[in-house]
Amino acid sequence: MDIQATKLELLKLLLNTTKESTLKKIEAILKEDAVDWWEELEEDEKQEIEEGLKQAKLGEVTDHRKVMKHFYR
Repeated sequence: MDIQATKLELLKLLLNTTKESTLKKIEAILKEDAVDWWEELEEDEKQEIEEGLKQAKLGEVTDHRKVMKHFYR
């Protein structure tokens, strides 16, 4: 069975269950298995994001409309 077929079969089982305990177990498994996107970033990407957040806090931002006007002259 390929991955898509497996997902569909699991979805059918999930939709048909009435046991809350089963749903809680599935939720816990999926949350445990989830990857934090921040941890997937390269160190330089994290630094750039942190710098941007710092600039935003200091008010060092440019209005989106102003930027778009510059590019669509």
